[in-house]
Amino acid sequence: MRRSLVVLLAIALAWLWVLLGAAPALAQAKTINYSNTNLDNRDFSNADMVGSVFVAAEMRGTNFAGANMVGAILTKGNLLGANLTGANLENALGDRVTFYKANLTNAILVGATLSSSIFEDADITGADFTDAIIDRYDLTQLCKRATGVNPATGVATRESLGCR
Repeated sequence: MRRSLVVLLAIALAWLWVLLGAAPALAQAKTINYSNTNLDNRDFSNADMVGSVFVAAEMRGTNFAGANMVGAILTKGNLLGANLTGANLENALGDRVTFYKANLTNAILVGATLSSSIFEDADITGADFTDAIIDRYDLTQLCKRATGVNPATGVATRESLGCR
């Protein structure tokens, strides 16, 4: 009796998981791993790069304008001078990333983890950082130059950063 109850509960939980839209691991099979590669000055504009991995990748001057990079992993990546205009980096893991002089105009960084990253001289006009994890010092520096409203989300950059 008890064993049947456990099996029934497991089946019910599995159905609930499916009904809530959980994607199985096989759904990630199309992701690409660019870890430790040199992608300097490459053109990935408007590319579908959902869940792709860029750990410790060199991406200086790379064009990601309009790219769909939801859930991408950018840890320790170097995006010096990269073009991320209108890129969707929602829920991306971007800790210890160099965004120095990167163009993040109208980028969507909702829910992204951006701890210990460098944003010096990055253009963040219209970027949406709602619920992003950003170090307090970087947040203060970003608020000094935060302007614009993201055309896709309708959220002001200053508001998304929680600037006062």
